[in-house]
Amino acid sequence: MPSYVALEVRQALQVKNFSDTTAALADASMRAMEQHSDFRSNRLLAQLHEPALAALAGELTFVQLHVGDPVMAHGRLIRNVWFPADGVISMLAPADDRGRRVEVGTIGKEGMAGASLLLGAPHSPGDLFVQVSGHGWRMEAEAFQQAAYTIPGVADVVLRYAHTLFIQASQGCACNRTHSALQRCARWLLMTHDRVNGDEFDLTQEYLGHMLGERRATVSQVASTLRDRRLITYNRGHIRILDRDGLEDASCPCYRIIRGEYESAIAGRKA
Repeated sequence: MPSYVALEVRQALQVKNFSDTTAALADASMRAMEQHSDFRSNRLLAQLHEPALAALAGELTFVQLHVGDPVMAHGRLIRNVWFPADGVISMLAPADDRGRRVEVGTIGKEGMAGASLLLGAPHSPGDLFVQVSGHGWRMEAEAFQQAAYTIPGVADVVLRYAHTLFIQASQGCACNRTHSALQRCARWLLMTHDRVNGDEFDLTQEYLGHMLGERRATVSQVASTLRDRRLITYNRGHIRILDRDGLEDASCPCYRIIRGEYESAIAGRKA
């Protein structure tokens, strides 16, 4: 083969390889952008600037959240942190020596499970389990702590969120002491609605009673009242929110207080 022909062939191959490489890089970049967009369905991750989110991406593992799945156990070492994108994780605190537990907060796409690691608490302060199914991302605790110490913005946004969890727990205590079962149920339904994608979710009366600290008969009566007011539909453990404004009117002021504190601490403030 003449030398000039071989040169043209090599140049053509180089152009082709360059073109293929460019296309591959473009595809990889697009996939990364799409993945980061998915990460931003969690509002804490959405607060991070792109370089910080890119640095975290390799440590985040996609997971499905199934009702009843354990997330953390009271007194046990926190091995992973969780960033939900849909669904609800319930936080339960021990109430007595007989194993009775009381809900002290819920976590969804607005936050994360495991924020207490940055407060110097390596063990879970309560039991956490999936209450409403969904999906999200899991990250090893050690990697999370390292990221918080080394990636700008991570610690700031998590500590601000930890403050909102404290508000949620303390306001919940006040709510349980002073407001009716109907008001508390409306508040809980609103908070769940905030954390899921859509207007429908599954929740049995047994679970709802556990969360509200009420007998099943009381839960049934409250659900019937909300249904009669056409605020929700409730059938065989499946809830649909029909009138959110009406549900807010039925709720106690605690819902607006908790949400207002969250929006003040998190929303609109990039880390």
